[in-house]
Amino acid sequence: MSDGGLIDGGLSGGGGAAEGVPELAVVVPVKNEAENIRPLLDEIRAALDGRFAFEVVYVDDGSDDATPAVLAAARAEFPWLRVVRHRASCGQSQAVATGVRHARAPLIATLDGDGQNDPADLPALVACWRVAPAAERDKLLIAGWRAKRQDTASRRIASRLANAIRAGLLGDDTPDTGCGTKLFPRALFLDLPRFDHMHRFLPALVLRAGGRVVSVKVNHRPRERGRSNYSNLRRALVGLPDLLGVMWLMRRARNPEVELP
Repeated sequence: MSDGGLIDGGLSGGGGAAEGVPELAVVVPVKNEAENIRPLLDEIRAALDGRFAFEVVYVDDGSDDATPAVLAAARAEFPWLRVVRHRASCGQSQAVATGVRHARAPLIATLDGDGQNDPADLPALVACWRVAPAAERDKLLIAGWRAKRQDTASRRIASRLANAIRAGLLGDDTPDTGCGTKLFPRALFLDLPRFDHMHRFLPALVLRAGGRVVSVKVNHRPRERGRSNYSNLRRALVGLPDLLGVMWLMRRARNPEVELP
């Protein structure tokens, strides 16, 4: 899929690691979220500074508000911030994929750019990944679980129904695949099949690759600024073909055990 014309907005170093590769990259896809950028960056700094060598990769998915200007100003203040922009909107999954490709760290965390995901949860996700057996970490996805969602009743009901249908058909044993808070190895993500809206099926795709998924309860907050770019109807319309496609992929999965002579 085309990147819509990539503009790389700088390659500043990770927090606490002016030289060398950071341990953790936080990828944040945004479209028209100018009001939420600075508050979220402040929270990421508070959650991670002094704990990890990190970088933050914002992917501006063709915003037509003040998002590019706000990100440009933020880069002068946050040396660990990197910015990549799509000239035309390509969707959230492509924005996440672009951010992962441009990240340098071997471990990736993702957050939605609307401020509803809490960066304070990230250290717990990293800790959960680190305590897993070393042989499992290369294919381990830590998925956030919004056990107490702070959304409208209609969105909560729609999400509960979608999760039940998806879990029943795919057997991914994940209570909340739509949560933007996730953590996974960069190499694992880059080896997965890519398609529009794939971010909602990451647990199934990781299982298909022979990996493991662990769900961790995370904080979820009401949206305080801006408005969502997605409606329940739109999610449903795009979700059904994707679900059928992932079912097809799952049934044709092969994971050989390789032996070197």
